[in-house]
Amino acid sequence: MRECEAGDFLLVDKPVGWTSFDVVAKIRNTYTAAGLRRKVGHCGTLDPQASGLLILATGKKTKQIASLEVLDKVYEGVIKLGVMTESHDVETPEYGQCSVNHLTVEEIHAAAAALEGSHMQQPPMHSAVWHKGTRLYELARKGKNVAERKARKICVNSFEVTAADLPFVHFRMDVSKGAYVRVLAHDFGRKLGVGGYLYLLRRVSIGEFSVSDASSVTGIVGAIVREAKDSGT
Repeated sequence: MRECEAGDFLLVDKPVGWTSFDVVAKIRNTYTAAGLRRKVGHCGTLDPQASGLLILATGKKTKQIASLEVLDKVYEGVIKLGVMTESHDVETPEYGQCSVNHLTVEEIHAAAAALEGSHMQQPPMHSAVWHKGTRLYELARKGKNVAERKARKICVNSFEVTAADLPFVHFRMDVSKGAYVRVLAHDFGRKLGVGGYLYLLRRVSIGEFSVSDASSVTGIVGAIVREAKDSGT
């Protein structure tokens, strides 16, 4: 097996249903099967229910992962109002349905603007944050709740409502590292007094990196196989 030291940043358009770790494993296994021994890591987790830009670092580029993890991120998505879920996204069943017919466009825009700026945010139970050696989502799926989840300082640089077709609100959001858009969707619904959850999410950029420059997992797998053939591995 040949060691390929240089490495690279791979821009992946992650599909819904894949975890970030699934993508890393797929790419790492493809390198191994192709006879190319290469480290692979990701530069910032993307939830399984979300699609869009995931940056992988390979080879020596893995040493630069920390520098990419701190970059601001831009998302586009849809929030469903008038109902909530325990996970704040589509992973768990809806509950608490109520009418949203009384909401005005002005109220919706005002609620979004009120969430802009810096504040403390507590990670959701359905997240990959560790608690005493166990992922929070593993505890959540067992019906357990960790009340003392440590809050983190985040910044919502912008929260733009791009369309409102109630009960759905379309948005574009620019946030700092560590911000959970699912929690912001929940907070948005709470500010409007009707509840809400993240119905759809797509990450469109990380710093200067754009999903428009990304390839599918299948496309990257094919490129690795071709690289191995061209190098005679």
